[in-house]
Amino acid sequence: MEATMKSRNKLVVSYLVVGGVIIMAMMVFGILMLLAQGGVLDLPPAVFYQFLTIHGTGMVGAAAFASAGIMWYFLSQYVELSKRIMKANMVLFLIGVFMVIIGVFSFKYASAWTFLYPLPALSGSAWGTIGALLYLGGMLILGIGFLLFYLDSGRAIIKNYGSLAKGLGWDVIAGKKAEKDAPTGTVVASTMVTIVNVTALIAGAIVLIMNMINVINPAFTFDPLLAKNLTYAFGHIFANAIIYMAVIAVYEILQKRTNRPWKSNKAFLIAWTMSTAFTLVIYTHHMLMDSVMPTWTLVLGQILSYANGLPVLVVTAYGALMIVYKSGIKWDMGSGMIYLSMFGWVVGVVPAIVDATIVVNHVMHNTKWVPGHFHMYMALGACAMIFGFMYFLAKEDSTIKTNGLDKIAFISFTLGIISLSGSFLVSGAISTPRRWATHIPEWMGPALFGSVAGVLALLAVMIFVIHFIRYMMIRKNVVPEADLQKLA
Repeated sequence: MEATMKSRNKLVVSYLVVGGVIIMAMMVFGILMLLAQGGVLDLPPAVFYQFLTIHGTGMVGAAAFASAGIMWYFLSQYVELSKRIMKANMVLFLIGVFMVIIGVFSFKYASAWTFLYPLPALSGSAWGTIGALLYLGGMLILGIGFLLFYLDSGRAIIKNYGSLAKGLGWDVIAGKKAEKDAPTGTVVASTMVTIVNVTALIAGAIVLIMNMINVINPAFTFDPLLAKNLTYAFGHIFANAIIYMAVIAVYEILQKRTNRPWKSNKAFLIAWTMSTAFTLVIYTHHMLMDSVMPTWTLVLGQILSYANGLPVLVVTAYGALMIVYKSGIKWDMGSGMIYLSMFGWVVGVVPAIVDATIVVNHVMHNTKWVPGHFHMYMALGACAMIFGFMYFLAKEDSTIKTNGLDKIAFISFTLGIISLSGSFLVSGAISTPRRWATHIPEWMGPALFGSVAGVLALLAVMIFVIHFIRYMMIRKNVVPEADLQKLA
């Protein structure tokens, strides 16, 4: 059984390596942009916006890809998932990434990840038809791969539990089943992510296809407000779901390291159901400055944005504290990174809730305040979960040891991301606009500070990834499943 699991790990390892390497590359682009905004690097505005496009698209895509590896690793222990679908997702992901890179760097496509209609077709000659089609087509292919992955996850959950509702534990909430028979946190989280991301990817496919038709035939037009709603329904939900996939590692690793079960009680199940519903509609806080939006949607977006992160965050953070309390846990890099992610998630949500307030949003949303919250939430939250899982898997699956350099990297990563996010928040507080290639002197200080912090974090991530690559090279020999069957 152990050898079989190690054989299965090879696919997950591939996801983590690809995701980790892309994250490192995207960090380099982020540092270069900050150096340009700080006045140290002479970066042409057109190149800056290419970097901005690849940085945002690549970072979210890579984190989602690695988190899908985490979800598949643990969910496959409870339901029967398809390796073929997982491999197909990887192939489509790599094809899509290649198309996006060619579109951005060879054909100068630079609309940022938002690709808001009609910008892909009307670029003021900054890029042409081929660049736009490569980028949009690459994103579409990426989405198809992920959609196959989530459809397979949904199929497996329904086959094993009867329905997605039961995967969320609704029968337990209704009292039809005892709490001891509730689905595990892994199954609940995977069900939630499957529901929201299938919805998000379908919305994304619709707007991407409409944009592609418009690029080919400008006579084909559609409602810009509808396009923006579909774009953010796709982008915000998909990015938000990354941490809900990665948090599965928190549930599984902490209970393994503490030798305590993470129980799915009614409060836990209700919290996940609430986040499932809220995540689908809170993207409207990106529309608060669009006065043509129906007022009720904006009010709903503000209220539910307050509420969205709290249910799952509270039960998870509280659960993490309780499962560790007096457990005698022996901390290692994996469990340490996982625990750190709880801090990053909690702190990162605070400026997001502040920004979701309409009167604040009107002033702050188009400033660097937004990337301040997002970098804290994603880097010190979701990415810390990913790196923690890397260390966990390396320790479980090989004889590799950590050393003092790994501990230094842990500290450097923490300080680097906190400092980087803090520089963005300070920039937002002094009304520095986001997505601007050039800064006036009054805005340059925080950008330079952020670039130094980014370098510190990058060096730490390099150590994390190198450790994982070393693990790949010294893995114990694994008996293939086919050979095991022959022996049986």
